[in-house]
Amino acid sequence: MSRYDSRSGDPTSYRDRRSDSGLGAPSGYGGSVHSSSSKKDHDDDGGSPRKLNLDGLPHFEKNFYSESPAVRAMTEDEVNEYRRQREITVEGRDVPKPVKNFIDVGFPEYVIQEIDKAGFTEPTPIQSQGWPMALKGRDLIGIAETGSGKTLAYLLPAIVHVNAQPILDPGDGPIVLVLAPTRELAVQIQQEATKFGASSRIKSTCIYGGVPKGPQVRDLQKGVEIVIATPGRLIDMLESNHTNLRRVTYLVLDEADRMLDMGFDPQIRKIVSQIRPDRQTLYWSATWPKEVEQLSRKFLYNPYKVIIGSEDLKANHAIKQYVDIVSEKQKYDKLVKLLEDIMDGSRILIFMDTKKGCDQITRQLRMDGWPALSIHGDKSQAERDWVLSEFKSGKSPIMTATDVAARGLDVKDVKYVINYDFPGSLEDYVHRIGRTGRAGAKGTAYTFFTAANARFAKELITILEEAGQKVSPELAAMGRGAPPPPSGHRGFQDRGRGYGSGRPWS
Repeated sequence: MSRYDSRSGDPTSYRDRRSDSGLGAPSGYGGSVHSSSSKKDHDDDGGSPRKLNLDGLPHFEKNFYSESPAVRAMTEDEVNEYRRQREITVEGRDVPKPVKNFIDVGFPEYVIQEIDKAGFTEPTPIQSQGWPMALKGRDLIGIAETGSGKTLAYLLPAIVHVNAQPILDPGDGPIVLVLAPTRELAVQIQQEATKFGASSRIKSTCIYGGVPKGPQVRDLQKGVEIVIATPGRLIDMLESNHTNLRRVTYLVLDEADRMLDMGFDPQIRKIVSQIRPDRQTLYWSATWPKEVEQLSRKFLYNPYKVIIGSEDLKANHAIKQYVDIVSEKQKYDKLVKLLEDIMDGSRILIFMDTKKGCDQITRQLRMDGWPALSIHGDKSQAERDWVLSEFKSGKSPIMTATDVAARGLDVKDVKYVINYDFPGSLEDYVHRIGRTGRAGAKGTAYTFFTAANARFAKELITILEEAGQKVSPELAAMGRGAPPPPSGHRGFQDRGRGYGSGRPWS
């Protein structure tokens, strides 16, 4: 029995892990075996490739894409029109055509069944173009806003990838590694991996700090095909010899821009240095600053690039944005009046700059009778999980948070986001308000803007105008360098009856 499944000879078939019959365990590493790709590593300057040393590394499959007749029949004009309508921009050589339907992707039946069970009707733009790219085994850069469906854009090809590899031997590390910036995002990725990998017996675990290591160590020692991890805890596990990355052939960096913002650059480099260089790497980011681009050059070879919308920073157009110029001392009273206006049992997410401020405002809100809880980095993982559970269930429909929850927080039906404190960057502003208006829903974001935030006025105006939002005269004046207006103006008076009660908030 070959240690590889029949995909080697038939690119339209997938290994079926739902039955152990007919699956041979792989032999040891040993020997000099070339990968199924011709990928080469790069020197640090991104210059000339150097020859890879693949001695002792087993062969692995990573090209699984077979274009369906329906996709093959699409003309160049039809492809261009499809991409234009969905704001898909592509770069790279031999870019595959997008897929319009799930059946055209060529996923195995058990994956299609999970998609149907989830109630999805058609691929999102990032999925329609990203799935063929990922299934072809090439490196991929994906730039898409939050809530775009990018998690499944890399997870479903990952499941296909795992099913085509030799099963794990005792002591083997994972086949798929997903790096994420926060515990919350890592947990949510694992929930999707569990849901879509269960039918083919793919095991996954989540490795993150703030909780005891014991259960995570046991998962790793039992053997898991997919590991979702934050960089710090993963390095801890590697240095303690609780796992290794020798089997990793599918690497995902999710929210790479956020990981760099959080200072994970050295940890990412240390982790990637332990992964075979002919791996497939998928690099996901909501923005494309210079630092993110530079890091991609070190880790990726000849990648596809798919952009949904624009590389320029912009907000989700499904979100109505309101900005109120206030003084610091006005904020709490303004917040209470706004809550009185919009509170209808829907989920409301309020962002603060500091953990102390988060706790203080939450305490004051609860004293004033508002059902509020808070989440931030100083809380234990158990408490954070409980707060998220209460918020998701609607038992506590108001949650205050620091930016630890701004990315990766995937809570359905968040109707309102309130920026009590303006964040330290426009990227964080876009990601905060992106907690609403997800998966095709509409949302509303309210932002308190003070004189201390004036340096962001010009860029904020650009984001508002690009999204077709109204810019108040006061904010426009601040964007031109004028001092903020005196306190006591009407605030969010232009909301209209589609948002809240329509009562002037003054």
